[in-house]
Amino acid sequence: MMYAREMKKEDLPRLREIFLKVRTAAFAWDKTETYKLEDFDKQTIDEEVLLIEEEGEILGFVSTYVPDSFIHHLFVDTTKSRKGVGSQLIAEALNRIELPATLKCVTENEKALAFYAKEGWVKTIQEKDDGISYWVMKYTN
Repeated sequence: MMYAREMKKEDLPRLREIFLKVRTAAFAWDKTETYKLEDFDKQTIDEEVLLIEEEGEILGFVSTYVPDSFIHHLFVDTTKSRKGVGSQLIAEALNRIELPATLKCVTENEKALAFYAKEGWVKTIQEKDDGISYWVMKYTN
């Protein structure tokens, strides 16, 4: 049975692995050869990290910057996708922050955009940062 919990220090190696593995596989628009395991630590500073675990195995995580109700990262191990892990992570995160919530999704990441739309997120504005176009999305339900 899958359940959500807050990250513990001993979870770091697995979370770093998921973050690196999924980004490297999915982010064709970026310079993935520069990615490192330590990126997880740098990119989740001051964020609440929740994970989904099943039979002792971490399947994915979501990180939120709670003061801004901003979901920063949502990553599910590539071998565990399409099993409801992402939906459960989003639901857990939304239960812990005030609405409306926001997130950013790279325009080229059509799979993620479709997932968020299915979960009730709405595109609000398209922006560009360092040459990469992304959508700011909002959740109000």
